[in-house]
Amino acid sequence: MAIDRTLMVLCVILGSGISVNPPWFENITTGLFRSPGDILIGGIFPIKELTSNLSQRVKPNDIHCDRINSYGLSISLVMKYCVDEINANQDLLPGIKLGFENFDSCQQPSVVIWPVLQFLTKEATEEMDITCNYTDYKPRVTAIIGPNNSELVPVIGKLIGFFLMPLISYGATSDAFSDKETFPSFMRTVPSDRWQALAMVKLLKVYGWNWVSVVGSDDEYGQKGQRQFSSMANEESICVAYQGLIPVYSNPEETIKEILDRIVEAKVGVVVVFSLPKPATDFFIEVIKRNMTGVWVASSAWALNDVVSTLPGINTIGTVLAFADITRPLDLFTPYVRELFTKIEKEGKSLPLSVSPLDNPCPACSQVTQANVSMVEINLVQRSAFSVYTAVYCVAHALHELLGCSSSNCTVDPKTKNVYPWQLLKKLRNVTMNISGIPFKFDSEGNPNFGYDLLQWNFNGSTVDFKVIGYFYQNLTIQKQDIKWHTANSKVPASTCSSNCEVGQVRRVKGFHSCCFDCIDCKEGTYLNRTDDIQCTLCPVGKWSTFQSTYCVFPVYTYLDWPHFESIGIMFGAILLLASHVWVGFHFFRNRGTSMVKIAGGPLSGITLLCLTAQCASLVLFLGQPNDIACRLQQPLNTFFPSVALSVILSSSIQIVCVTEFPEKCPDHLSNLRERVSWFVVLGCSGVQAGLCGWYIQDGPTLTQYVASLEVNYVTRFLRCPVEPLLNFGLMIGFNVVLALISFMSTFMALKPPGQYNLARDITISSLIYCVTWVMFIPTYTSLNDKYKSVAQAVVSLGSNFGLIATYFFPKCQLLVKQPELNTDDHFRTFLEGPPPPEISPENPPENPPETPSETTTEQTTTE
Repeated sequence: MAIDRTLMVLCVILGSGISVNPPWFENITTGLFRSPGDILIGGIFPIKELTSNLSQRVKPNDIHCDRINSYGLSISLVMKYCVDEINANQDLLPGIKLGFENFDSCQQPSVVIWPVLQFLTKEATEEMDITCNYTDYKPRVTAIIGPNNSELVPVIGKLIGFFLMPLISYGATSDAFSDKETFPSFMRTVPSDRWQALAMVKLLKVYGWNWVSVVGSDDEYGQKGQRQFSSMANEESICVAYQGLIPVYSNPEETIKEILDRIVEAKVGVVVVFSLPKPATDFFIEVIKRNMTGVWVASSAWALNDVVSTLPGINTIGTVLAFADITRPLDLFTPYVRELFTKIEKEGKSLPLSVSPLDNPCPACSQVTQANVSMVEINLVQRSAFSVYTAVYCVAHALHELLGCSSSNCTVDPKTKNVYPWQLLKKLRNVTMNISGIPFKFDSEGNPNFGYDLLQWNFNGSTVDFKVIGYFYQNLTIQKQDIKWHTANSKVPASTCSSNCEVGQVRRVKGFHSCCFDCIDCKEGTYLNRTDDIQCTLCPVGKWSTFQSTYCVFPVYTYLDWPHFESIGIMFGAILLLASHVWVGFHFFRNRGTSMVKIAGGPLSGITLLCLTAQCASLVLFLGQPNDIACRLQQPLNTFFPSVALSVILSSSIQIVCVTEFPEKCPDHLSNLRERVSWFVVLGCSGVQAGLCGWYIQDGPTLTQYVASLEVNYVTRFLRCPVEPLLNFGLMIGFNVVLALISFMSTFMALKPPGQYNLARDITISSLIYCVTWVMFIPTYTSLNDKYKSVAQAVVSLGSNFGLIATYFFPKCQLLVKQPELNTDDHFRTFLEGPPPPEISPENPPENPPETPSETTTEQTTTE
């Protein structure tokens, strides 16, 4: 009962499948490898595999290919399917039947030459003419579809090229065949390995893999692909740590072991495998044995090979990223094969054993049944089918143009007029068509105008799913989120010899590979000009760079700008000091002409206050952006005005010396000292300081000259007015210190007049403070940077100025405010008139006693 139900279900399924098949399926013939027609095209497919040892061959026919290659048989059926489809659709070649003959290549150069010679025989014969001109020679076929790999093309390509017979390969990808001088009639429907090598390099660049190994099969395909990839990788700064070739015609086991040893030694994480399926299979068998893991980049030759993908333990090798030819599904191909095998199974025919292998390349294939349909459903066949399908349709479209066909008829009848291969080749080079929604044409080198799908092998237990994760044609597009990395942490693996350098570091290569390097920092004054530089570049004159920089810049100058807290502090101090000046000036002006103001210098005290005020105001020259004029006046004004004030104090100290050291002569000269001599001292000292200031201005550079003379070894620098020459600057400050020191030495031992104001005290303390302030400034100044040198000088100038005001003028103002009753001549008599004569006492008789009255009278009488 269960069997009956199963049969019923199968009938329903088969019935439904048959119902959707096109009507022309009813006319399918059971000839697998040939079909007669008005125009024949030839096919070369790997229908069987080699079963004999070529090294032991002693006769030309000692070659046996007895094992069926299901892949080769499957793609040969694509050609039959395509020819039948074209004949059924009369829009392309109306009234003309296209025929074909398929032969086995056994994937051997020594085998493929037989069918090629058969194709070149004269039409309808098995003979080949030897003639001087083959222009009018009509061979058996007009075009050849095949072969399937690059190894066979050099054997037959030049021979076919002599006849200019189109040779359209569906699997030979070596870029060497793009040379139209050597292979003038070669074309293909799969991309060149040059594009595949470029796609692989772009994939490595996306993930930063610059330390890789390349393994190829030791044949035309592997050798050429390996060379192209290595050359392109080198141009993109990707280092090939190791290159190895897998033997094709000898036992590869020992060589593969050595290749894997070298890969392990190189410590690479990514291996590019440019190989045919059989060498790739041998290679990964040893990889699985060693339990090696990594990223394996597969070329299109083995990317979808079911033998490699079904190796036991293949799911342990890591991540496989594969490039496969772009394809479109042939929806009717599997139903077509099912229908074909059904008819063959029903007929049950087999050719006699005497039939030549050329006439029937696969005698055992006549025994196929419905159970064999699965061989055309594997992924590799489905993808390769589109390349064969495209190749056949290219021939059909070229014939359409050559025969002058429309949708209803052709102007040239091949039954009555010869069609030569070289004529078809001219049309093929310019053919343009739309195949399964893809615009197709050949370029000038006979290559198609499409690229590759990027696939990932996803392991599901013992099976492999091929997932499309990207596309390449001139540019690579990847859906990174769709990639599943077979690593311990599921993250993108790394494969670099050295880690990437930071910004501003050059790479100093170590060893023989440019990807192995040390990162060297670019010091100040140097920069990284280009990423591939091996040493840092010096900055040009007038520019500088910071540590690890990639460019040089003109220096930026800062200064004591007004909003800075240092500037605010200086201005605040100056305002307080100016307020003190105004307060003192107010009281002195109100009490002008009084005894206190007279002993303080009279009019000269006003000049002193004005000069101290001017020095305080000149501190604004230290603030804001400097310029030539401000820098010329900054130091001279800051030292000249204090000189005037100190010279006035010096004149007062001279008067005190006269009072204390020469009391007898003081009364006669004191008035002169207070007026003429004081002015002379003030003018003289001021003149000397003015001369020093003029010398400083004359010898010193302007700010513009100073900046131009600077050696630029900085990016940012505080710009202050140049203090040059330093000797002249020291002389100006030193002269003021000398004035204060003389005043101090003149008064510090002077005695206070009894019951009178102590003027010497004010001079002593004020001059001492001034000296100490500026003497301390000298060592402090030399130890500071440019910014704080300006700040220190401004602060010391304020401090010394305030010291003079506080110790010289404040005590006098206190007397004027608190004790105005003391502002009398008696309280200042010693400084106004000189010291009084000493009093006469009995204990101290005068040295010259006065004359007696009688003597005086007598002397007067005599004089009269």
